[in-house]
Amino acid sequence: MTISVAVSGASGYAGGEILRLLAAHPEVEIRTVTAHSNAGQPLIDHQPHLRSLAHLTLQDTTPEVLAGHDVVFLALPHGQSARYTEMLADVPLVIDAGADHRLTDRTAWDQFYGGDFPEPWAYGVPELLVDGGKQRDVLAGARRIAAPGCNASTVSLSLAPGVAAGVIDPGDIVSVLAVGPSGAGKSLKTNLLASEILGSANPYAVGGTHRHIPEIRQALAAAAPAAADIRISFTPVLVPMARGILATSTAPIVPGVTDAQIREAWESAYADETFVQVLPEGRFPRAADVLGANTALLGLAIDRAANRVVVVAAVDNLVKGTAGAAIQSMNIALGLPESTGLSVNGVAP
Repeated sequence: MTISVAVSGASGYAGGEILRLLAAHPEVEIRTVTAHSNAGQPLIDHQPHLRSLAHLTLQDTTPEVLAGHDVVFLALPHGQSARYTEMLADVPLVIDAGADHRLTDRTAWDQFYGGDFPEPWAYGVPELLVDGGKQRDVLAGARRIAAPGCNASTVSLSLAPGVAAGVIDPGDIVSVLAVGPSGAGKSLKTNLLASEILGSANPYAVGGTHRHIPEIRQALAAAAPAAADIRISFTPVLVPMARGILATSTAPIVPGVTDAQIREAWESAYADETFVQVLPEGRFPRAADVLGANTALLGLAIDRAANRVVVVAAVDNLVKGTAGAAIQSMNIALGLPESTGLSVNGVAP
């Protein structure tokens, strides 16, 4: 099988990472790469690390250019993907790496995004617990997939087992994330300049304003539809690492639940998963451990003094957080082995 692929937004970070992973996918032929202001320029000028794709030239991002492929990846800023989706009706599989098709609730969309409410698509986090099953069941055979927000999927994977098993109270979740600035994209912004980030840690979207909050609520509610309302205090902090997320999430322990029941909830949820792994008791991941890998590593602690479960999760925001999740979901949708073209191994040092 040879799958013809087009990648829009190919000069950006997410588009570049999708291309890097697809270049090693044995079933894929990357035929078309597109951009907006960089159209007409060689891809290699903007992605100099992608040497095997040096023959490609960035084309205009138009429905006509994107049509005629088996799979189209939309790695575009918020609000741009939805412009193309109706005009790509004949493309067998479209995967949006932006936010346009993630949310199912119009009220949440209006509160955090605003504007026209795009159609929700299948959510691209295969390992996520969904009312007794896994999200990969929804992805099998899907024609439209919304890749996750990197922060959202990290927190959701961290806490979904506890919510689904009823061992934590989802009404008082606190998550603080150390985040690399590549998650904000390649556009020039003062707060993302090296002189602003190096030697510092900078909180942003503080006080319940981050757009990934409704995505987390949606994912955790799907894990246990009968659970209490999901309430989360979510604070991301920019730190001086190019890529990566280290998320520390805590939630109260439900009265009467034992330590063994807590650990069992997480270990049983991910026992058969390749890309989501629970570390042995007393071990916790570092952001560096997942650099370049499609892996989410989780460390679990039980803080009886505070009566809270603590989950520390490490994810590469550009791989498992975005591009890797998109390609993993593509594999499932097309009936390919789920791990094709993806690795659990990171890069060190």
